[in-house]
Amino acid sequence: MAISDPPTTPAPTTTFAPTTTGPTTTTPAATTTTPAPTTPADTNPSASGGPMRPIGRIRLVLTLGFIVALGPLTIDLYLPALPSITTDLAASATAVQFTLTGTFAGLAVGQLLVGPLSDTVGRRLPLIAGAGLHVLASVLCAVSPTVEMLSVFRVLQGVGAAAGSVVALAIVRDLYVGRAAATLLSRLMLVIGVAPVFAPTVGGALLVALPWQGLFVVLAALGVLLMLLVALTLPETLPPSGRRPFGLAAIARTAGQLVRDRVFVGLTLVAGLAMTGVFGYVAGASFVFQEQFGVSSQTFGLLFGVGGLLLVAATQLNPVLLKRWEPEQVLTAGAVLAALAGVALLLTATLSLGGLVGILVPVWAALFAASLALPNAPALALSRHGEAAGTAAALLGAVQFGIGAIAAPLVGALGTDAVAMAVVMSGGLALSLVTLLAVVRPWQREFQPEAVKEPAVLVH
Repeated sequence: MAISDPPTTPAPTTTFAPTTTGPTTTTPAATTTTPAPTTPADTNPSASGGPMRPIGRIRLVLTLGFIVALGPLTIDLYLPALPSITTDLAASATAVQFTLTGTFAGLAVGQLLVGPLSDTVGRRLPLIAGAGLHVLASVLCAVSPTVEMLSVFRVLQGVGAAAGSVVALAIVRDLYVGRAAATLLSRLMLVIGVAPVFAPTVGGALLVALPWQGLFVVLAALGVLLMLLVALTLPETLPPSGRRPFGLAAIARTAGQLVRDRVFVGLTLVAGLAMTGVFGYVAGASFVFQEQFGVSSQTFGLLFGVGGLLLVAATQLNPVLLKRWEPEQVLTAGAVLAALAGVALLLTATLSLGGLVGILVPVWAALFAASLALPNAPALALSRHGEAAGTAAALLGAVQFGIGAIAAPLVGALGTDAVAMAVVMSGGLALSLVTLLAVVRPWQREFQPEAVKEPAVLVH
């Protein structure tokens, strides 16, 4: 079975900007409706259904980047405060880990709800509603008197942040497929990467002047900003003509189509298991660095930031590599290197080789390599099902954060030390590679010539 885009049924479209596909050039004619050819491998022109206006790629990346950044900020901003929360709420380290698990679970469940909804009502409304829920949940987290209540409200916080995660992916798929989608996701991850790079650092700095509750007030304020950003600047990318009916039967039919696609399921699992390397690190890093190796919360933020910078560097190397190689080739190389780095981490942690440096080097290598794979797996998966981009993105996100929800308490259950973190990270990265080779079989892809790489317009 080849990794290739399913054929797109021709549909009437109204052309508002020149679009070149092969040797044929369509001239601008805002009043002429003609049958559209099969969607090229790299673009997904917006269907007709309302007035349109151009939008710049930089503006699109920055807007979507801020939207998606709410999820990583919700996860990472309070990481330096985990030891303080453990003390203040008289809770065990494992119980505090469940506050992180609650966020992952909320992100997973929320995407399953928001994805199909966004295919029905469009992209903007679910974003605004999700941001509002995030604001409310953040305030409740700030006033939680027990770790159990904090865990519950963290689930709601994750559900609210999930809207940004799933809808941003759907917007990318509304406009791009294939290599162009992978390239845009890489650019998007430059902005996304700023959140995990600086969130723990900012969190550690805020803890100098604020109690840990103040971090959740900051997250509430960010949710308010997101609501304003979407309401005032983000155009709708899914016109009424492209929307799907909402209902359990319709959702079940769409989900059934997705899960019957072996390659889509395989790519979804590859992306989710690769994220285990990231989530295992997120769940264990605070305890490993601060408690096992005795670094301060500020130093932890800096060390965590280096890993984030390497993640960003890898995602920005990805578009350069895509100029020469196909997305599945880069995906395979990243998965292999990440699995090897995971093995190296497991050895240094188990044998206590090199102290803190012996942990940092393979961890950073694993994050870098996994980040070469992360933009390409979802881009290839979404390219196969543009007709249900919201639901497909929801399944992708739910698997990723669902696995994260398992990874976080697993690190705590295994001991919250370097060995526990290494076991979870290396196991997830190894399984990601095995799934890629056994299920996706990337060498079977039928290579297709590339077409246009830029969408002309967005629905307003």
